[in-house]
Amino acid sequence: MRTAAIGIGSNSLRMLVADLSEGTLKRLKRYREGLRVFAALDAEGNIRPEMIENACSSVRAFRDEALKEGAQTVHLFATSAVRDAANQQAFAQALYDSTQLTLEVCSGEEEAQLSFWGAAEGEGETGLIDIGGGSTEIAVGNGRRIEEATSLQMGAVRFSRLYPITDVETAQEVIAKAREVVSEVKKRFATECAVEWTGVGGTFTTCAALVQRIPWQKREFIHGYVLTQEALMDTIAFLAPMPMEERLKLECLQPQRADIVVHGIAILLACMLELNISKIKVSEYGNLEGYLKRKYLFAQKV
Repeated sequence: MRTAAIGIGSNSLRMLVADLSEGTLKRLKRYREGLRVFAALDAEGNIRPEMIENACSSVRAFRDEALKEGAQTVHLFATSAVRDAANQQAFAQALYDSTQLTLEVCSGEEEAQLSFWGAAEGEGETGLIDIGGGSTEIAVGNGRRIEEATSLQMGAVRFSRLYPITDVETAQEVIAKAREVVSEVKKRFATECAVEWTGVGGTFTTCAALVQRIPWQKREFIHGYVLTQEALMDTIAFLAPMPMEERLKLECLQPQRADIVVHGIAILLACMLELNISKIKVSEYGNLEGYLKRKYLFAQKV
């Protein structure tokens, strides 16, 4: 069976087209567009009309592409920005009217679970960090069983609006702010077992390219790359004082992330410092895979 999942994140609109057979998920094609719904929340917390129109148009285009690729079913879900939106119901109705897709809005804990199921591989104690535009999810589990999962109100776009970064000193201040947020939940993720940590989201894939100084399009060198605290500190020192026009010239930095990447790295470092993580493996998989696995591959509720 061929299916597709479309995820409306705070920073990106993404879609996965996949085949499901004999209890396995085979990824066929992935799509991404930098929609930035979180940045379109107004002072009252409403998604602005122009963003609703843009989202409807983009989701409709993704749906049509999925059907063209032979998907028998197309699913639509949203995470942090839509979860926060005061006009969430109106947004969902507009999407349905435009695409005939019913929007499922994930809770923060559910978002963490989906990312874990999408990225975790095999058995053994695994930790998951998913840094998005509006929120950061953390989960720990073994196999399919999740022991702890939470969502924190900090993301690369959210923090970029709250705390400008112009140099290493202001970057350190943002790391400190993020550490305060993580410190409130870190006891929940303390374990005596050795935990293999995995990271998902644009911050991680961008960092893998930046640290290796390779073009960001070279995806074959991204998935599975291991990031360390030291490498991330060096990357902040390299990027934080750099003017935007210089960042945009870097082959190793996706242009759409140039203005938020240092905030994402600051959040990642805060998580690693507070949770005692010396290294973390980058995964290109995440909540899209987790959504389809939960819907089709899990024989019983988890």
